[in-house]
Formats: sequence, C-alpha cells, structure tokens
Amino acid sequence: MNGIRSKTEDLEILLAVADHGGFSAAANALDIQVAKVSRAISRLEQEHACSLFTRTTRKVTVTQEGEQFIRSIREAMKQIMGAEFALTEQKIRPSGRLRIDAASPFVLHQLVPLIKPFRIAYPDIELELVSNDSIIDLIEKRTDLAIRIGGLSDSGLHASLLGRSPLHLVAAPDYLLRSGTPSTLDELSQHDIIGFSDSANLNKLPNTPPVNLAVSIKANSGETIRQLCLEGNGIALLSHFMIANDLQSGRLVTLLPDVIHTPNPRELIQAVYYKHTALASRIDAFLQFIVGKLSF
Repeated sequence: MNGIRSKTEDLEILLAVADHGGFSAAANALDIQVAKVSRAISRLEQEHACSLFTRTTRKVTVTQEGEQFIRSIREAMKQIMGAEFALTEQKIRPSGRLRIDAASPFVLHQLVPLIKPFRIAYPDIELELVSNDSIIDLIEKRTDLAIRIGGLSDSGLHASLLGRSPLHLVAAPDYLLRSGTPSTLDELSQHDIIGFSDSANLNKLPNTPPVNLAVSIKANSGETIRQLCLEGNGIALLSHFMIANDLQSGRLVTLLPDVIHTPNPRELIQAVYYKHTALASRIDAFLQFIVGKLSF
C-alpha cells in the first residue's frame, strides 16, 4: 500500500465538479467557497500525481485519468452510501407502506392468517395486499414485493425461495362417484378438467414430456378453480398450499399421484422484488416473519 488516504469530502467535491462541469458550479451546488473546491482538487491531484481536470478560462474538462478515477470513486461512494443506509435501517423500526402482490389463493390461504400477528409485531408498517393470478410489472403496479409461484425469467428481480408446494390432481368425492375415478393418465381425457383461462402453462401436467390437459371449464383465478372443484364440477391441477385442508378433511381426493414428476418448476414459491429497492427493512421484516409460518 502506498499510504494514500484521500478524504471522503474531497472525493465528494471531485464528483460535484465532474457532475456540474466546473469549480464555481460545484461550489454553488455544495454551498461552499470556490477556493475550498480548488484546494480539494489540488490535494487529490498531488496525492495521485496526475491531472484530473484540464482548466481553461472558459471551461473545465475531465482528463482521461480523471474519467477513470471518477468512475471508480462514484462506484465506491455508492457502496459506502449503501452500507450507511443498511446500518441506519437496522437502527430504525421498519415503517411505511408495503404493497404485496400474490395470487388470490396464496393471499387467502397463506398470508391472511399471518396478517394479525404481523401487524402486532410491526405496527408501523402499513400493509396493502393485492391479489393477481397473473404476473404483473412491479414498477407499473407500484408493488414492493410479489410472491410468485413457478420459475422466474426476469433477471432484474431479486428472488428469495420460500419453499416448494407439490401439485395434485384432485376432485371432489361426489364427482368421482358420479363420473368414476381415472386409473391411468389416458383416462383423464374422459373427464371434465377445470383449468386456467389466462395461462396455458398452468394447465400442463408436469411429466416427461409435459401433458397438456384438455380443459373443459376455465377460470382466471386459482381460488375459483378450487371452488369449482369442491362443488364437483371436475378434476383440477392445484398446489398443495391451497388445498391442504381440503385433502385432510376429505373434501378433495388426490388422483394419479405418480403421473406428476417432482421436483418441477411449478412447485417453486418465491418472494421477488427489484434488487435496487430502498425498502429493505420492510421487506426483510415481512419475509423473516412469514418464513417458517407458511404451510406448503
């Protein structure tokens, strides 16, 4: 190490000169004297033995060495600010609005039972739950955190795996009494299948290769499909997290368990948000609270 220790204040002045195009403009932006700006730049140039700016009577231009140095300093300053923000966030009780988007069955069967204890633990967080059974744009919908079922394709999102929820082909006992119980995959074609109207991928049976179910009754909501299935309208492919109680009580019966290959991408339950989000404390508080309390 060469012992160079540039002051953070000098580096901030350096960035201001680069951003505002001159010493006077930087001084005005920082509300300091022009002489202080000049001294800071001179110190940096002496410390690093190079010219950072070319000065004329009309303008100040960044040198090639200055451009490279400024790029590095700008990135380093962002990291410092991020570290300071994270430290501050740890000391402040999470507060403010947290808008959460999830498919309606997940909201109803997983999140709703946890809202009361969460609000007791974090009274300063204003929760807003939104139900969408299709993928949404988080920025467009002003959404802070989304819980998505299945694989992700958006690399701009940070994903936190909450768990896996197996898929089941299910039907109500009265439907099976009336229509018979399929014993093979081929026999499914003789039955009424309830599926999704908005996403054909959700009507594919995870097998090798995947099997497209011939849907005779369609709905755009997983909860609607569940209710249709409970009322004996046909067979549905649903996640365990939304029908666990129905299976335990006997209101729904699992069919052909061996035809669903596992693990498969449809089982994934993930919490997603943009990597640059400034809501870290609220998101972390919510995720840490629900992990371990969800039932898949």
